[in-house]
Amino acid sequence: MTRSYTIGQLAEIVGGKLRGDGSAAIRGVADVREAGPGEATWVSREEYVERIAESRASVVLVPETFGETPMPAILCPNIERSVAGLLGAFAAPISRPEPGIHSTAVIHGSAKIGEQPAIGPHVVIDAEATIGNRCVIHPGVFIGRGTTVGDDCKFWPNVVIRDGCRLGHRVSIHSCSVIGADGFGYYFDQGQHNKIPHIGGVILEDDVEIGACSCVDRSKFGATIVGAGTKIDNQVQVAHNVRVGRHCILVGQSAIGGSSRLGDYSVLAGRALVLDNVSVADRVTLAAMAVADKDIPPGALVSGNPAQDHRDELRERALVRRLPKLIEQLKDVTRRVESLETSAHHRP
Repeated sequence: MTRSYTIGQLAEIVGGKLRGDGSAAIRGVADVREAGPGEATWVSREEYVERIAESRASVVLVPETFGETPMPAILCPNIERSVAGLLGAFAAPISRPEPGIHSTAVIHGSAKIGEQPAIGPHVVIDAEATIGNRCVIHPGVFIGRGTTVGDDCKFWPNVVIRDGCRLGHRVSIHSCSVIGADGFGYYFDQGQHNKIPHIGGVILEDDVEIGACSCVDRSKFGATIVGAGTKIDNQVQVAHNVRVGRHCILVGQSAIGGSSRLGDYSVLAGRALVLDNVSVADRVTLAAMAVADKDIPPGALVSGNPAQDHRDELRERALVRRLPKLIEQLKDVTRRVESLETSAHHRP
């Protein structure tokens, strides 16, 4: 079903102030360079003003201090929040299991299911598990013995939540992620690697979201903890006994080694790595592919392997790029010196 709003209605939906005629109908959203008549777009910075001049969009969302635009504009106090509202206004309904419990779901008699569930086909909920109210559990999900799930959680197909985990309210886990698998721990004895039991669990606090194919391992003892509001991308590894702070961002293929700490509001960019037993303080950013091999102080922006202050890393990279030229200069100087020495040796 195609949705349609007037520009004036969109301004109310996204929480912005209309500038210009609000009567035209808007039926979709597109990039500023691709949008056509009947579509909305947005720009976030003044340097994109030339793109607006070339755009055929019928309305543009801009920050509230943005200059004049050739089409009607919606001035937004928080452009990112308004764009999220715009996209939500045109989003198609997301598929979900029918209300109730599907006939093929296998739920142990000692498990407790809250009010208004939507539990899909072939879900397995083991003994003594507790599921909160209004949870949406898609097909093929497994929830282990003694696990506790809060209200309004959403688990996409084939999620696995092992025994003894504790999830808060509004936790969302995308397909094929595993919560509470054994941590990677062995000791070497008598010529072989021997498994160390991991008897702890995992705690995901309120409003955590985990992308597809990510893993949060159970602890050896106590709990691996992911703090409230933290968002984890696809293919991320959180090892045993890790503590991730509140409102962190872990981007795809990043990883945190065992028993490490990540402070509140910190960011791991793509493929960033925190080694075992390292403490990363609050509001730290590890740039893409950075490797933290020692503790990082609060508020730092680090990059490189091993990770160091980003400005120092940039200076070192600049020097490395100059090496071929410096080598040629050194060779030239060497030739000159050798020539001078030869001349001096043969001087009468």
